[in-house]
Amino acid sequence: MYSSEKITKDGRTLLIREAQGKDSSAVLEYLDLISQETDFLTFGPGEFRLTQKEEFDYIEKCRGAENCLYLLAILEETVIGTLTFEAGARPRTQHAGEFGISVLKKYWGIGVASSLIDSLLEWSIDANIVRKINLRVRADNHRAVALYKHKGFVVEGTLKKEIFINDTFYDNLWMGLEI
Repeated sequence: MYSSEKITKDGRTLLIREAQGKDSSAVLEYLDLISQETDFLTFGPGEFRLTQKEEFDYIEKCRGAENCLYLLAILEETVIGTLTFEAGARPRTQHAGEFGISVLKKYWGIGVASSLIDSLLEWSIDANIVRKINLRVRADNHRAVALYKHKGFVVEGTLKKEIFINDTFYDNLWMGLEI
């Protein structure tokens, strides 16, 4: 089970560890909070509709797969960020997958997202299965795009009008990193 401690930019110890089924309730509470803070996610308030059992099952499915990872960022015993990564199930696609990441707004700018991505990269190198990591990010999410580029991700394409919020379409960038 992956677990690592990182130091935030403000000097606090951040625990990054794999989620466990018993975390499902805390994760759902976190997802409810995060959905209310930003429009950069693929879901808004009330739109993440997994039950606690479904979330539990998904977490445990990830724990049982060699090319799936569900990370929690925990500060002072509170989930403040998550990163999920899932690669293909078939032999031809098991080496490549996509991740999603979020951090509570209160903790933006102290290195939580950076630490989660570093943990994903460490895990993928250690697991020795994943060779390509992809992500989609809204083109106008300049902070996130800058972070991904800093980590070595490159823009591989633009997905036009992929997000629709409040009568406005947004493009997503497709970014990737070869391991």
